[in-house]
Amino acid sequence: MHTPRYQQGWNRLRQVDAAAGERVIASLQDISPDLGRYIIEFGFGDVYCRPGLSLQQRELATIAALTTLGNATPQLKVHIAAGLNVGLSQQEIHETILQMAVYAGFPAALNGMFAAKEVFAEHDGPEATASG
Repeated sequence: MHTPRYQQGWNRLRQVDAAAGERVIASLQDISPDLGRYIIEFGFGDVYCRPGLSLQQRELATIAALTTLGNATPQLKVHIAAGLNVGLSQQEIHETILQMAVYAGFPAALNGMFAAKEVFAEHDGPEATASG
């Protein structure tokens, strides 16, 4: 039986990431189910459920952070899709990644933009990629 904290996190994960988040958690079951539980309980049950930021603001911050890391492309793609899922526009995501060129450098922004291009194409088809 799952705790209320876990259930709250699971509900928020499904709200934000939908099937993509569920796939991430499922992919951990044979290697580290505890890591999946930590993601649900702490990341989504505790942090994503806090007041003060909207889900759109949280996703923009997450997209910016993952872009600056430069080594988290799979996670960046999940959160770009999550951003679209919670109501961000492709332009808002595009501009957030572009802004990271100033602080994280052009290679990180390029990698982020290519990740966004892939997600946008999967989301709406190839004609939906952002321009700018």
